[in-house]
Amino acid sequence: MDKNILKSIIIDSREFIESIQINERPIKFEPNLNYVLVGIRRSGKSTILFQRIKELVQSGINKKRILYINFEDERLLEMKTENLNQILEAYYEMNEEKPILFFDEIQLIDGWEKFVRRLADTKYTIYITGSNAKMLSAEIATTLGGRFIIINVYPYSFTEFLKANQVVITEESFYSIKQYAYIVKSFDEYLQFGGFPELINIMAKRDYLSSVYQKIYLGDIISRYNLNNEYALKIILKKIAESVGDSISFSRIFNIVKSTGTEIGKSTVINYVQYIQEAWLLFNIKNYVLTLGEKESNPKYYFVDNGILNLFLANSKSQLLENLIAIDLIEKYGKDNQVYFYKKEIEVDFYIPSENIAIQVCYSLEKAETSNREIKGLINFAKIKECEKYIIITENEEKEIEIEGIKISIISAPKWLLRDRKN
Repeated sequence: MDKNILKSIIIDSREFIESIQINERPIKFEPNLNYVLVGIRRSGKSTILFQRIKELVQSGINKKRILYINFEDERLLEMKTENLNQILEAYYEMNEEKPILFFDEIQLIDGWEKFVRRLADTKYTIYITGSNAKMLSAEIATTLGGRFIIINVYPYSFTEFLKANQVVITEESFYSIKQYAYIVKSFDEYLQFGGFPELINIMAKRDYLSSVYQKIYLGDIISRYNLNNEYALKIILKKIAESVGDSISFSRIFNIVKSTGTEIGKSTVINYVQYIQEAWLLFNIKNYVLTLGEKESNPKYYFVDNGILNLFLANSKSQLLENLIAIDLIEKYGKDNQVYFYKKEIEVDFYIPSENIAIQVCYSLEKAETSNREIKGLINFAKIKECEKYIIITENEEKEIEIEGIKISIISAPKWLLRDRKN
């Protein structure tokens, strides 16, 4: 690599970051720790790096100590593992102080892990982003040796979505007819198109979402894993999207794909589903009552962003609402065995054992049959698991009811999503 090119990239990046305005997100960093930011493409990981850079400069850090490299820069197409150290060489030819390192999309360079670990071992402060869950695999975790804090980055929460749209939320907002009507209108847009930050200022939202999906589909899944059965992958994604809210086993997915006449093995189906999750397109929630093996093979799948899910659906707001609540719960409580569903004779959409909360999601309770089913599910669950809160989340209905001594809160989705608002 030409060091002059690297010097230009370092200086250009510094000037670019200084010039941009960002919507700050509620992510806090501790000084002197190393971080890995991972998540779906276009979720705002780079912007969070920019946010951290601005925080450091505002705190008194010399801006020349900031060394930011975006490995998607076309000037770095020839970058190989053996060239990575030249980045530091180029920096030190311009500056004497030890840099604070920001490496964006570094997973594009094969073998980056050992380079980064060496820097961590020599007490550099490092921030890394990557779009692929390969960065969270057991091998990478072992290579990094526990030297990095992992932060999962999701598209905007509803609170962040409103803030980015310059909507200020106060207690009065929930009592003002005009203000709350605007929140509800914004919620409907968020429900259908999701929270990708760049989408805020784009009119052709579906086209943008389709473009992001194609990049993930073709780049993060098909190309990366060199898949040769693109049709099977399409069927799997379509069926999982249509099954949001229902548990679905590998066997069922395999049978569906096989019924189309596609030749594919069950192990290949399992691998394809895993690849989709590694690309951060999907996450899963397991059934609390099943054995470990059953938990892994028969979960519910949800999409990381509602806008992507909506590309597959035709006017299914009930599925979109449940998907949105699943995202909210996973972002708040974490992906690893914190959020479950419960299905054994009775079914509850979400159960959070650590918080003693049971949640049903229903777009509307207007029909008596629907209302009775959702309420009965929580009443029966209360006989099995005593919880502090029993909640039904709807589009816009709100009230408190008590049946058989069980208090149930019916909450509108906008108010639920704004329960921890910081605006």
